[in-house]
Amino acid sequence: MSLPKTYCEKTLLLSRDCDLGCLWRPSAILTAMQETAGMHSHILGCGRETLVQKGVVWVLTRCEVQMEKEARMGSRLSIETFPMPLRRWFFPRYFVFRDDAGAQVGAAGTLWVLFDLEKRCMVAPGDVAGAIPDNSDLTPPLGVPGPVPRLTTGGTLERARTPVYSELDVNGHVNNARYADWLCDALGLETMREYRVKTMRLSYAAEIRPGQSMELRLVRDGLAYHLTGSHEGKTHFEIGGELEKRL
Repeated sequence: MSLPKTYCEKTLLLSRDCDLGCLWRPSAILTAMQETAGMHSHILGCGRETLVQKGVVWVLTRCEVQMEKEARMGSRLSIETFPMPLRRWFFPRYFVFRDDAGAQVGAAGTLWVLFDLEKRCMVAPGDVAGAIPDNSDLTPPLGVPGPVPRLTTGGTLERARTPVYSELDVNGHVNNARYADWLCDALGLETMREYRVKTMRLSYAAEIRPGQSMELRLVRDGLAYHLTGSHEGKTHFEIGGELEKRL
């Protein structure tokens, strides 16, 4: 029996997935992507429970999300995901979000690597590459996630933040979805009441472990934003993109 080249899950957006304006929260989008990718990887035989026996896990290194339409609480969505051919040590995986009528609400592109849990570093794909189906005939909804766009002008806001219990995941570091919460917190309540995150591009340069105090720097220029998180002069992550007025 051939393994599925693509995988699709249907979901109902509940209050836990949404923000104070009843829109699909950016961090909840990333969480849904992570869980859907995890299930497809499990079906393909390279899920977490299999990899952890080899001392490795999947870790996200880059991500780009584009939400063309608002997704509201009570909406029924489908989340389709599929991997694309390996790029050296990087595993591309894409996502398409559609509403009940089949119209595209948004899309995302990601790059994943294998991460050694003991050495805390990226490792070569090895035999895991053989579990990825040949999807060269499929067309990704976005290009490969590139560098985060930086802003050279605009207002800045700087603050410190240390990870707390609820932000850490099973891999012992800040979960990839929590960075979107850090972004929304930095943008502030009044901004998030009026605007939504239309696009976000994330680069995860280094993991954030418990006890690491991060220096956050937010730059705003109109609807464009850029958030950087650093520790002792080393950049650990960047998020950049654009906001859009809520309907």
